Amino acid sequence: MAPSPASNRPGVSETSRALNGHYSCLTSDQLQSFHDDGYLIIPNALSASTTSSLLQETHSMLSSFSVDDHPMTKFSTGENNNAHVGDDYFLTSGDKIRFFFEEDAFHPSTGELQKPKHRAINKIGHYLHELNPAFRDATLLPFNAAIARQLGFTDPRVLQSMIICKQPEIGGRVPPHQDSTFLYTDPPSAVGFWIALEDATVENGCLSFAKGSHRRTPVKSRFVRKEGENGTEFVDVKGARFPQHLQFEERVQEEEEYTLGEVKAGTLVLIHGNLLHKSEKNLSEKSRFIYTFHVIEGRNEYDIYNWLQPPDCQFSRL
Repeated sequence: MAPSPASNRPGVSETSRALNGHYSCLTSDQLQSFHDDGYLIIPNALSASTTSSLLQETHSMLSSFSVDDHPMTKFSTGENNNAHVGDDYFLTSGDKIRFFFEEDAFHPSTGELQKPKHRAINKIGHYLHELNPAFRDATLLPFNAAIARQLGFTDPRVLQSMIICKQPEIGGRVPPHQDSTFLYTDPPSAVGFWIALEDATVENGCLSFAKGSHRRTPVKSRFVRKEGENGTEFVDVKGARFPQHLQFEERVQEEEEYTLGEVKAGTLVLIHGNLLHKSEKNLSEKSRFIYTFHVIEGRNEYDIYNWLQPPDCQFSRL
């Protein structure tokens, strides 16, 4: 699969100009692969220097944040009878940069933190794309806007961004899920831009994809705020369950087959919002840091029930 032209890549030539005001980043084969498989792996999308700078910025953030006034919120995916994260610290993070701990960073009996803080964080979110200059520069740029428009977006909006750390030894498993469950529009429109800041391998918990599942798996539930109280819950989707214009075949597949997605640092992975994907726990001695942001169609309905609510200035235009 051919990488994007060097002149269009972020960190390669920041002053490159687009023909008629628009970049063309994806080949016809890449677009077809995304539409067929539900994901697309683009090696070398970020230059080595940009990738290194973002990784250094991440380490700086992890070293400098304070735990003195931190509520010690753990990020839980809801497995093993644990409630999915949903406290006030989480629910009000949409226009802030906040730090969420790994569940296994704490002693199971005493509840005390048993890892150094920089080795204990699951993820940082959810407004890096506006509040952190380095990550803003890697997000809100013509390269990504061009990709979004090639994928069919008319008004692409970035609504959240995260650094996911997958810490050594304790980086949590993420079960099979669809991104549009957590970022629901009617009709569904979410696409994830997932960027490896370090090599992602089987050993440290790379992604796996159920190829083509975006065309056969409807978004049946969505992650929302509980009405009249703090917390979150999953409720049935009452609106559209597949994106507009998607040719789908809704059918039951008893067990999905997952394809591993081992990638090198600097790789961009595009992930369709209906695609089932997952990652296993990181039991290795090496971290798996990545940066991801999600884009939705600004013209689609995004209602007040979603856990993530837009800031006063609305979601960022890509």
